[in-house]
Formats: sequence, structure tokens, C-alpha cells
Amino acid sequence: MFRKGGDRALKDYLRIFGPAAFFTIIGFIVAYQFVQPAPPKQVVIATGMKEGAYYAYGKSYSEILARDGITLEVLSTAGSAENIKLLEAETGGVDVAFLQGGTGTLATSDDLVSLGSLYLEPLWFFFRAHLSVKQISDLKGKRIAVGRKGSGTRVLSMQLLEVNGLTSAPNLLVSEGGNKAAKMLLEGRVDAAFFVTSHRSAVVKMLLESEKVRLLSLDRVEAYTTRYRFLKEVRLPEGVIDFKKNIPSRDIILLAPAAQLVAREDFHPALIDLLLQTAEGIHGAGGLFEQPEEFPSTKYLDFPLNKEARRFYESGPPFLRRHLPFWAATLVDRLKIMLLPLLVLLFPLFKLMPPV
Repeated sequence: MFRKGGDRALKDYLRIFGPAAFFTIIGFIVAYQFVQPAPPKQVVIATGMKEGAYYAYGKSYSEILARDGITLEVLSTAGSAENIKLLEAETGGVDVAFLQGGTGTLATSDDLVSLGSLYLEPLWFFFRAHLSVKQISDLKGKRIAVGRKGSGTRVLSMQLLEVNGLTSAPNLLVSEGGNKAAKMLLEGRVDAAFFVTSHRSAVVKMLLESEKVRLLSLDRVEAYTTRYRFLKEVRLPEGVIDFKKNIPSRDIILLAPAAQLVAREDFHPALIDLLLQTAEGIHGAGGLFEQPEEFPSTKYLDFPLNKEARRFYESGPPFLRRHLPFWAATLVDRLKIMLLPLLVLLFPLFKLMPPV
């Protein structure tokens, strides 16, 4: 009697729970197809020359991301133009890159998205001290270092020289930038040179302290910013670089594009949140040309803003990321979709269960 009653109860349970268990498993299998893959543990970022700000910032990002188990490989490049090619490369490219504002016109695909602008990087235009130069057009017939091929400096300097009619003979344009261009300028092998970099750059500090060269304070700034919307007028106050030596000796008006963080369209969304949190920590305090919390920003972008990045700017880091370590938050976020079939299928079962 007991055995027979027990068999009947087992059959009843199997009749109720057997199909439910089967459909629950099927639900998990279907739901798993929609679970995002885990974020990669290694990411490559294209920066710039090793003596430049992009490379230095890349190293800072790498140190911070390493705390969450992400290896950020920092790739030194010629600059923004090369970085765009690496982002667009089907093989052997990079995942994310620093780009100078205004260089987005060099992109040949629609597969790049912006994660935000990071800080302003002024255009510094130095010329030999014995020359009489009040505006860029005064350099007609001179030797000008316009930046290395593949650099954002070259892109911007060529735009400004072209609008001033200085891109052809008798001008001699020299494709050098960074330390080499500065050395050529100090030695008199070129008459002027463009640099797009932070005021913290060793090259900028060296040239500002030299008596052999002068920094041009730009005229017609409103005309430039109207023509090139990615540029912003900034002011370098008298004495701000060195109070004791009073460098610069007067206020200097400069033009500045914004450095941007750009990624491939398929860049993992969890890493976007992590990168932007890192950017907030590095750039959020502001600087000589930026107000506190002005950057990272959705302004001054060359590419469409990524959807996950837009959500970050509107709402901040996701709830899980604010309260859990990166990998734990990512795991829970990926697997939460698995709870749906479990809840949908198990809830009715509790109603069907016979009373104890």
C-alpha cells in the first residue's frame, strides 16, 4: 500500500514538474543566445609619439585599468591620422584611440564612434625671434615644420596654412614634429613650427623658455573658430608657466582642438563604462584651459556618440558597477537575462504545487 501510494505521488510530481523542468532548460538555452560575451581582458589603444601627451595619458589609463584586470596595450604612433587607419584596419588594428579634434574627416568608414572629448590641446606656433610675425600669413616664403605625416598636428597646420595661402612655393613645408622639429627651430634650420599638445609638454616648456624663439598670439581667432567649428579660443595668461621668469611675458591667444577618445563600433559596452570612469578620474579635475568637471564631455566630437557612452553621461556608471568590482558587475549584468525564463516558468509552478 505504501509503495503503491509512493509511486503514485512520484508520478504526480513528475507530471507537474517534468514538463516545467524541460521548458525551463529550453528557456535557459534560448536566453543564453542573448547573453553578451564577456569583455576581453586585453585591449589595444593607439596614442601618439612617446614624448607626447597621448602616450603619457595612455600609460596612465593602462595603470588604472590594470586594477580591474584589464591589460591595456599602449601603442605609440605618428598621431591621429595613423590612429584612424589603425581603428579602421580589418586586421592588426587597435580597439580604441586618442584622436585630435578635426581629424575625423580622414575616416573612410562609418564604423567609428566617439566615447567623448577629454581635454583641450592648444596649437602652439613658434617662430624665430628675429622675424617680424603678427599673424600666420606673415610667414610667406619661410621654412615651416608642419608635423610628421600621420599626425594631427600636420592635419591642423595644413588647414591653417592653406586658408592663409601658404601651402605652395615659395614656402618650404617640413614634415617634422615633436622634439625633432623643436631642435630644428632652435638651430635655425626652420623658421617656424607648429605643435599641438598639452602645456605640460617638455617641448612647449623648452621653447617658451628659449630666447631664440617666440610664441605667436593669434589674430582673427573668431574667423578661425567660425570656419573650423572643432576649434576653441583659449588664453594663456601672463606668467602662468613660470611666475618668477614671467613666462609668457604677456597674455597669449591660442586655438585649441579637443582630444577625443574614439573606438570601433563593436567595442564592448562594459569596457566603455570602465574607460569613461577612468577618463573622469584623469581629466575631471580640469586644467589650465579646462574647468573642473568640464571633461570628459559630449562636445567637440568628430564621430557619433556611442549609445552606451551617452547613457553614461546622462546617468553615470551602471548601478552594479557602482557597488561591485568590475568583473562581478559584468558577470551579473551578463547573466541577468537568464533569470527571465526561470521566473516566468517557476512562478506558476509554485501555484500548482500541492500543499505540504
